[in-house]
Amino acid sequence: MPIRVLLADDEAMIRAGVRAILAADPAIDVVAEADDGRAAVDLTHRHHPDVALLDIRMPRMDGLAAAAEIRRTAPDTAVIILTTFSEDDYIGRALAGGASGFLLKSGDPRELLTGVHAVADGAAYLSPPIAHRVITRLHGDTRLTRGARARRRADTLTARERQVLALIGAGHPNAEIARRLHIVEGTVKAYVSAILTRLDVRNRVQAAILAHEAGLVDVTADPTDDTAGGARP
Repeated sequence: MPIRVLLADDEAMIRAGVRAILAADPAIDVVAEADDGRAAVDLTHRHHPDVALLDIRMPRMDGLAAAAEIRRTAPDTAVIILTTFSEDDYIGRALAGGASGFLLKSGDPRELLTGVHAVADGAAYLSPPIAHRVITRLHGDTRLTRGARARRRADTLTARERQVLALIGAGHPNAEIARRLHIVEGTVKAYVSAILTRLDVRNRVQAAILAHEAGLVDVTADPTDDTAGGARP
């Protein structure tokens, strides 16, 4: 089955360009388009897409508010914020609102396809410049305090849950986590749900950030090594 995508942007030319990129992948099907945030929410309820691609600045309801509403009322739809803006405030609000991805319109078109596939598969995806900003922030002046707090939260998990969290932090989807840990994908989904609940985080992006803060992700590891968490932010 193709990945069903809703595309929302108030600029028709931008929508046309993004649609053309998505159309190049036969595994992706754009099922609806919207030119404002309110319509994006309504069309999500009508078409039940796997992924909603949302611009930030739209009339009636901006993309950040639409993302939060979609995640609240249609939790099976993953959200990617697609924007020209990369300010930390937008990144923080998008992640806090439950977005699973954050992509820049100025990025490589291949990133868009990679991001759609990643979030549809249950993973999180940040474009490389955004990932760099997030990880840099993790290593700022408050890194020791944030790290200690994250380690305390991670310590509430079982050993297996910490393994799963580390692989989430490395950017692996459920199928890959299952392969690496030699368990079935349904078990991974149960672990992920338990981890999000016990850590009191809203989505995999927030869990991945906590995994980095807690030092669970080996950023120097070979991503092809089945015993390692990998290096993808």
